[in-house]
Amino acid sequence: MDADAHLPVPPRPPAVVVVQGDMDLDTSAPLAESLLAAAHANPVVVLDTSGITFADSAFLNLLLQAHALTELRIAGPPHQLQRLLEMTGADAVLQLHPTVRAASSAVPLSDREAG
Repeated sequence: MDADAHLPVPPRPPAVVVVQGDMDLDTSAPLAESLLAAAHANPVVVLDTSGITFADSAFLNLLLQAHALTELRIAGPPHQLQRLLEMTGADAVLQLHPTVRAASSAVPLSDREAG
């Protein structure tokens, strides 16, 4: 009798995208390309926002687009970004984490929903 052994496939670590500086309609195109490519290719993407100095509604729109494609985790949002997310209610939709490490090690939503 043939035995068929299967080793469990470990989950892939999340992709990490780092953003710095002002994020508005005029400056967010390179980030949009990187973030959306990561979102299409990975089930979980961590966006390190700790280096953001300004963010507007164009950036918020980009976050929501990526969120629709993948499990997006926002790491280290500075105060101004935190306020934008709170004022728009996006903080209830997006996953916010204090650090990249915390975001990377969070339990995937699919595991939380199954349990």
